[in-house]
Amino acid sequence: MARTLATLPAGSRITDYISLGVISRAIPQQRIDAVLAATGKMSIRQRDLPAHVVVYYVIALALLMQSSYREVLRCLLEGLEWLQDPATGIRAAGKSGISQARTRLGAEPLRLLYDEMSVPIGVKSTRGGWYRNWRLVCLDGSPMDVADTKENADAFGRPSANRGSSAYPQIRFVTLLENGTHVLFGAKLDGGAVSEIAMAKSVVGRLTPEMLCLADRYFYSAELWNKAVATGARLVWRALKNMRLECLEGFGDGSYRSATYPSETDWRYKTNGIPVRVVDYQLDGVVDVEPLYRLITNTCSHRKHRQQTWLRCTQADGV
Repeated sequence: MARTLATLPAGSRITDYISLGVISRAIPQQRIDAVLAATGKMSIRQRDLPAHVVVYYVIALALLMQSSYREVLRCLLEGLEWLQDPATGIRAAGKSGISQARTRLGAEPLRLLYDEMSVPIGVKSTRGGWYRNWRLVCLDGSPMDVADTKENADAFGRPSANRGSSAYPQIRFVTLLENGTHVLFGAKLDGGAVSEIAMAKSVVGRLTPEMLCLADRYFYSAELWNKAVATGARLVWRALKNMRLECLEGFGDGSYRSATYPSETDWRYKTNGIPVRVVDYQLDGVVDVEPLYRLITNTCSHRKHRQQTWLRCTQADGV
């Protein structure tokens, strides 16, 4: 008996359906159901858009950002139909149904699912993913414009501009990034007025002893550094120019032992010192760069982890 040929609707892209199939394969429904149960968002009665379908839908919105909400839902439902059983009819909800379904779901299941699923995935053969036995990760943050609505402006605020305030409300996020794969994990989001250092205090808790964490100079604070060190991770962060890093002991590779202090009083009386190793280096042959760059690290074995570009610790360096 001849079978009915399954075809895609006119104008559809096979990549849309493949992407949606990959989502369901990478994130099984059992995992989503567990998250929904943990957050009390499991559908009590059968709806046009059950809670687990809404979770898949919100994920699909990120993949098909240029399409309308209802078009993304159509791709999702028709993709599931085409991949599983072409004879099964699935009806797409209208605009109000989509809005109600997303309101019922809320943000907490997606936040919990992200925390569980977004983890480093690089293996030893991943290019740029490792330095010796350490997984390379970065701590970074950035602002992001969001839709210009009163609700977003009230929740997140607008950054200041030359003439009043910005045209769009902004959120700010801080995240850990796996260098080799660019996977973002441990990310935290808040309003644009919240500092990156404040959000980073909860992000660095996702560091593990197998990681080597890099960070820009503006992230350093004694509290944040100590929180990151407590995870057992190795840190290599740029130092601010105004950090007083006295040379307590010079090493043969040009780095030197020093200490930072939580406050001016601690610096004055040399109390509560935080031991660090300082690495100075230059970028030779590169235009428009600073004359000297400075790193601090909690990796104190200069013999085991030496770098060829480190400079000598001299009084000319101002320490």
